[in-house]
Amino acid sequence: MEFFRIKKDIPFMRYALIFNVISLVTFLIAVGSLATRGLHLGVDFTGGTVIEVTYQQPPDLNQIRERMVKIGFSDPSVQNFGTARDVLIRLPVKEGLTSAKVSETVMTELKQLDAAVQLQRVEFVGPQVGKELLENGALALLFVSAGIVGYLWLRFEWKFGVSAIVANLHDVVIILGCFSLFNWEFSLPVLAAVLAILGYSVNESVVVMDRVRENFRNRKYRHMTVPQVIDAAITSTMSRTIITHGSTQLMVCSMLIFGGETLHYFALALTIGIMFGIYSSVLVGSPLLMWLGLTREDLVKPETVAKPGEDGAVV
Repeated sequence: MEFFRIKKDIPFMRYALIFNVISLVTFLIAVGSLATRGLHLGVDFTGGTVIEVTYQQPPDLNQIRERMVKIGFSDPSVQNFGTARDVLIRLPVKEGLTSAKVSETVMTELKQLDAAVQLQRVEFVGPQVGKELLENGALALLFVSAGIVGYLWLRFEWKFGVSAIVANLHDVVIILGCFSLFNWEFSLPVLAAVLAILGYSVNESVVVMDRVRENFRNRKYRHMTVPQVIDAAITSTMSRTIITHGSTQLMVCSMLIFGGETLHYFALALTIGIMFGIYSSVLVGSPLLMWLGLTREDLVKPETVAKPGEDGAVV
C-alpha cells in the first residue's frame, strides 16, 4: 500500500557527510552529558520506599508532592496508580529512617490533607536490588545489540550488521543523553522504552537494507552507482515509513499528552526514539554502508562464463 508515491529518487547520499557530522556532534554531546552528569536514576535503581494509598475522591497530586518535599524528600514521585483515587508514592532512601517510619510520617502528612486516606501497601526497594536491576538492564541492552549484529551479519553481510548496530546504538545513546542533559528521571519503564526502541529501529533498518540488497540484484539498477542505488532504496520505502511511524507516533503522542505522570517519561523516550529511529536508518546507517565500501559484488556473485568444451559453455 502506497499513499505517498514518490516518483523521483531523493538524493539523500549527496548530503550524507553533512548529516553524519550533525549526528557525530549530537552523539558527542549525549556521551559528554552521560559522562559528566550521569543519569537521574529513579527509585527502581537507587532504592527507596514505595507507598500506595487510596482516597474516596481523586486527590490533588501537586499538593501531595508538596507535602513530601516539606517532610524532607527532595525528589518524590507521585502518580495515579490504576484509578484516579489510587496514588503511588515513590520516595528515595533517607538515612536514619526505616520504611515503617517513612510510611508513618507520610500518612501523618497525608491525613492532614484528607483524613479519609487509607494505606494500601508499603514496599522497600534496597539499593542492592536497584543496582542489580541496572546491571541486568545493561546486560539486556548488550545481548540485544549482539543479537542484532549476528542476525544482520548472517542475513545480509557484515557491513550491514555494523551499519545497523551503529545506527541503532546511536538512537539509544541519544535517548539516554536527552534524559541526562535535561535531568529527567530514568526508571524501569524508561529502560523498557529504550529496549523497545532498539527493536523498533532495527526493523526500520532491516526494511531499508533489504531494499538495498534487492536493488543491487535488480538488473534495472545495474547502471547506477552505489549512492544512487541506496537513494532509490530509501525513496521506495518512504511511503511505508511515513505510514508506520506516523501511526506509531500518533499513539505514543496520545500517551504523552493524556497518559499522565505514570506514562510521561515512558512515552517521551518512545517519542525521541521513533524520531531518531527514522533519522538514523536513513541518514546514519545508510551512509555507513557507503563509507564501508559496499559494492554490488558483496551481494551479487559475478556471473562466470564457461570455457568452450566445458559443460554449460557459452558459445
